[in-house]
Amino acid sequence: MGQKSHVFKSEIEFAQRVWGDLPQGARDSLKALIKRFGISVSLGHIQYLEGRWYITHSGLLQIAQRRRCSGIRTSLLARFCDSVTGRWVVRATVFKSPRSKGFVSYGDADRSNTPPLVRGAELRIAETRAVNRALRKAYGIGLCSIEELGSFSPTSQSFANPPQSNGHHSSNGSNKGQPRLRDQLCLLIRQHNLNSSLVKAYAADFCGTATLKEASRDLVESFISELGRAAKTDRDGLLCKLNSYAQPTEVKL
Repeated sequence: MGQKSHVFKSEIEFAQRVWGDLPQGARDSLKALIKRFGISVSLGHIQYLEGRWYITHSGLLQIAQRRRCSGIRTSLLARFCDSVTGRWVVRATVFKSPRSKGFVSYGDADRSNTPPLVRGAELRIAETRAVNRALRKAYGIGLCSIEELGSFSPTSQSFANPPQSNGHHSSNGSNKGQPRLRDQLCLLIRQHNLNSSLVKAYAADFCGTATLKEASRDLVESFISELGRAAKTDRDGLLCKLNSYAQPTEVKL
């Protein structure tokens, strides 16, 4: 019991470091969600926006894994899609067990219901939304997922400015009094409570390389600048973008 109390306390403290003083109702709700689903604020499983809790894609996948989900299958509904306008509709089916008939839901995305930060990633967003809805239906999760929101309202939270480069770099990647690029990126991840694996996947995609290590210094600097700007001005859009890289693996039954 003492260990559970410690977990609740540390998660609530972490949440209040990110979103400021939470009302008692929000703290009680968070405690109940952690107890019921085994999710974690520090791991990015849940987000607090305008007085409400929202589950994230990674949080839903965590719940599915804990409940031993048998598989997730997605398919594109081509007759409703238009690659020219960037409109996509995806069907997702969640199988709780090998003999399950499946829980079906649909997700759509186009330029009118996605944040500017994720322009060009509408197909991934549509699939994420479909999977989220199917998972919520399968496991009786009443919380809306953050990725399902058609448009995002800016949060009131302010963030510290990320370290800026003065343009003079030594061979080891550091400069006068400024941290190395890797340290800057790690700082942003910790500062804004981001999933490091998803950030790396986004970074590689942003830089057009297979891995972040293969990217040039200039591209990494541009990515860090964009990540810091997005975290400050469009955090919700950034979370949506990052979660689009947490793609489920299809399991054939």
